[in-house]
Amino acid sequence: MSKTRKSRRTTFAAAAVLCLLLAVCLATVSGASGGTKATRGHSTDHGRISHSALVFHDAMRKLWEDHITYTRNVIISIELNEPDAGTVLPDLGTVVDRLLQNQVDIGDAIKPYYGTAAGNQLTALLQEHITGAAAVLTALKTNDQAGLQAALDAWYANAHEIAVFLSNANPRNWPLAEMDQMMKDHLDTTTAEALARHDSDWSGDVAAYDRVHEVILEMADMLSDGIIAQFPDRFRH
Repeated sequence: MSKTRKSRRTTFAAAAVLCLLLAVCLATVSGASGGTKATRGHSTDHGRISHSALVFHDAMRKLWEDHITYTRNVIISIELNEPDAGTVLPDLGTVVDRLLQNQVDIGDAIKPYYGTAAGNQLTALLQEHITGAAAVLTALKTNDQAGLQAALDAWYANAHEIAVFLSNANPRNWPLAEMDQMMKDHLDTTTAEALARHDSDWSGDVAAYDRVHEVILEMADMLSDGIIAQFPDRFRH
């Protein structure tokens, strides 16, 4: 091979490498600047999540996990308490107080976005949710079927009120039908948990609580995702 031909091939190869590198650089710049219609404006939603959004997401999960944890403690304590037989778990009052505080904490979590009045209103609705659950558990414990049905009706009515409140606060991200279903799933799974414990169905009790946990994480994520979507400027960094 002549020296001239070898030099020409080397030049062509170098040019090809240079073109490839240029294409990669252009693609990278285009992607970073949102150069295509398909990716523009979605880097925050489908790329990396901001630190503040991640912190808020995890905090919301913690609040609702506390909700089901202390609800479970109350279910167990009410079911095991037999004052007439001399069996009393002294933790009930303390656990109920902690559970009611959890509703204050959840209300406080939305105040930076919807205001103090709205946060207090959510707390009031959620505390009614807790007292309603106590009425259901008490009627179940005493086998008061009429009282149980009345308590369940009131409990589910309150759940609808919570769904309406949330949907009104963020109708685009929390449609009423979805909020109603979310609350219904929470009550259905909690009722199944209480019934399994009442019937001494221990494997059913564990399975029911596992389902309660799955549902509450879905709820927490729906709430945090909705707030992040509604107030994106609060979660830029």
